[in-house]
Parts: sequence; C-alpha cells; structure tokens
Amino acid sequence: MAVTDTGVVLSERGRVALEEIRVEQPGPGEVLVRIEATGVCHSDLHVIEEDGWGHPYPILLGHEGAGTVEAVGEGVTELAPGDRAVLGWKTACGRCAACKRGAPRQCARPPAAPGRLFRLDGAELTPVLRTGTFSTHTVVPVEAVVQVPRELPAEQACLLGCAVATGVMSVLETAKVWAGARVAVIGCGAVGLSAIQGARLAGASEIRAIDLDERKLEQALRFGATDVGEGRVDFVFDVVGRRATFEQGLSLLATGGTLTLIGLSPAGEQAALDLPRLFSRRARILVSHGGDHLPQEDFPRLAQWALDGKLDLAGMVTRTSPLDGWEEAFGAMRDGDVIRTVLTP
Repeated sequence: MAVTDTGVVLSERGRVALEEIRVEQPGPGEVLVRIEATGVCHSDLHVIEEDGWGHPYPILLGHEGAGTVEAVGEGVTELAPGDRAVLGWKTACGRCAACKRGAPRQCARPPAAPGRLFRLDGAELTPVLRTGTFSTHTVVPVEAVVQVPRELPAEQACLLGCAVATGVMSVLETAKVWAGARVAVIGCGAVGLSAIQGARLAGASEIRAIDLDERKLEQALRFGATDVGEGRVDFVFDVVGRRATFEQGLSLLATGGTLTLIGLSPAGEQAALDLPRLFSRRARILVSHGGDHLPQEDFPRLAQWALDGKLDLAGMVTRTSPLDGWEEAFGAMRDGDVIRTVLTP
C-alpha cells in the first residue's frame, strides 16, 4: 500500500516547494526507509541552480539521509524493519569495467533509482542522486542502504552519507595522504572540515585551513587544523571548485605534490595551467567523486570512529530544523552561518 508523504520538490527550474507526495512499497531488491534526519548539502543547491544537474523534472531533493528501515522487498535478506540505516548515493554496480578490474571506487554506473516516488498528480519524481531524502520516506536499492549502530544519533549519522564520506575519504582513499604529510584544505565548510578531520586521522603533520570567512577558519582549528593561511604543502584539497581556488591550490604544491579537486564547479568554469611549472613540480591532479567512497565498506568504519571519539560529527551539526525549514536552511548555508543544518522529517 502506498504511503502519502511530504517532500521538498523542485518541479521546474527555480521552483521549489514542500509538497505531498506518494511513496510506493518497495519491490524486489528495494528498501523503504523512514527518513529521520537529512543534511542540507551544497549539492542540492547545485541541483537547484544548475537546472536540475541532469536530473529529469520533477525532482525530489535531498541525498544525505539516515533513518529506519520500514519495509524490504522480495530477496532482501541483509536488512530488516527496525534497522538504523544511512543512505549511500555512491554505490558500485559490480559489472562495469572499473568493478571488474577490482576498482569499485571508480564505478560510474550505480544502480538506478526505483520508480516508487510520485507527485499526487501521478508524475514520477526523480530523487537526487537516487536517494531523495528531503522527505518523510524514500525507496532505494538495497545496495544504497547501510546499517549503522543505533547508538549513533540519526542527525549525526546522516552526515556520513555525503559530507563526511566525501571529505574524509578524499584524504584517505582518493589522495592517500601519508603520515607526516603537509596538507592544505581550501574551503572550510562541512566537506572541508571533514577533509581536515581525514587529514588528522591520516596523521598529517601540518593541516592548513584556507577560507575567506574568519568564522570558518576558527571552526577549522577546532576540528584539527594546525595553521590558517597559505604555505607549501604536499597535498591540497580544493573544496570550492573555482578557477581562483584551483590555481591557488596548484601554487601551494611542493615538488611531487598532489592537488585533489573536490568542489562542484559551476557550468563553464575553467582554469589555466602553467604546464612547464606543473612539469617541473612533478605535480599530480586528482578528481574526487564523493571521496570515491564505498558506502558498505566506509560508513561502518566512519560510524565507529565517531562512536570512538576519533571523528567529531556532533560538532558539525549546527542546528536541526523540521522539513518545512528547508528554505531557511539553504539561506543559512549560502551565508556561511552554519556548518550543517539537519532537517528532521
């Protein structure tokens, strides 16, 4: 039986509203999750500002969610109603060339979202990044549901789904920062602070925080940054994704250094490369796709690090808000007033 629900829907370019929606029961290999917490992430703002970012309209926003499994479809045996779960938008298909060569972190063909979410007029909703967590319920493939300990509060657990996995795993998996390395993070929002925490977990000797907002620099020092401002480093993480920050990052690299691009750039953004300088510096440029994380492998260890006190998730939740506070939450994120607002449907 379908559930009448509430969700934040981008119905057409620039038009977002809280609507009643219909959520169908899960089919084979699918899971119905009651969303208890969902982080307000820049990627959803990117969807709004970039004309859907490739998602067909109408679009159910949200992709950083945690909640409780309510029902499972035929063939699902690894999860049961009542399980605490975090939703992962980046899963590996197991069939593509990357997966077959043993590199599932580079998979570019995650399972398609089930067609189980609808507007009341019957139009099928496209969930952002196959999850759609700005809602009271969603249906996703079983591969996208990862059980985590219930001791981890939902408003903290949801951050594992995007910001924390993206930042921490960009350091540990994409760039593979070594113990004693010098690191700089450009852009100290939620993902940048997660990268700083990742650098601390990796044992970096120096972690430089770079941001135009003094408030964010103060936050960065609380999360493990050792310095603020520029300096020569072995690894730079550009969490902003603009020409100025990318070129700034390249200028900070020591010989043999690595620049990792994490931030989503607006359409048409370009940067200039000084190729002789790049050559003489023996620099590497990497692109992090959500930290190249694997939800089933990485979420449990991130959750355990949080429970063990090695990863600060509580400090990243600036405030919580009901689902109808989505618009104010986007505004606070634009203004830099929060690390993360978590909506609690």
